[in-house]
Amino acid sequence: MLPPMADIFKLICCAVIGLFRSRASLEAEILTLRQQLNVLRRKSPKRLAFSNVDRLIFAGLYQITPRVLNALTIVEPETVIRWHRAGFRLFWRWKSRCRCGRPRVALEIRQLIRDMSLANPLWGAPRIHGELLKLGIDVGQTSVAKYMARRRRPRSQGWKTFLRNHADGITSIDLFVVPTISFWLLYGLLILQHGRRQMLWLGVTTRPTAE
Repeated sequence: MLPPMADIFKLICCAVIGLFRSRASLEAEILTLRQQLNVLRRKSPKRLAFSNVDRLIFAGLYQITPRVLNALTIVEPETVIRWHRAGFRLFWRWKSRCRCGRPRVALEIRQLIRDMSLANPLWGAPRIHGELLKLGIDVGQTSVAKYMARRRRPRSQGWKTFLRNHADGITSIDLFVVPTISFWLLYGLLILQHGRRQMLWLGVTTRPTAE
């Protein structure tokens, strides 16, 4: 028998035997045990190592009777409360675990979906889903889309590439102002073709509203 299990068995036996003992005898035994703990605590290291079974026993006793915190000697009451809360979280995490969900798709079906998508690049998830239903394979359309082969799409052209490809049909128009040495303002209009860097129109005037 493992030592932790032996400790639990001893505690259960002591609890059963204590039902038939007198109150005075139990009080005397409790005082004796407390005094022994006080003696051992003087020579024990500052930090004791507790097993999971020890934590379970302390937390369980605290769950039954919170007043046991007054009898603690080798461990702080806050530590036992922290163990109890940690056990409470673990219990409800186990209680609320997911027991349902969509069944996993078999490896053979996943490979079949991938092969069909590679052999038929123009087929989408609805078409492959319909073909699988014809074969008697019942699988959701979203699962089909999930396991289809991913193809690398060509990169979309950037602004620089667009200008290079359509330079022959693009012109630039710029309206600018030039101050002269005599403090006059000349208004210029420039139209430039990108393909050959050819100037299509250049006009300069001092009155931009005139004809």
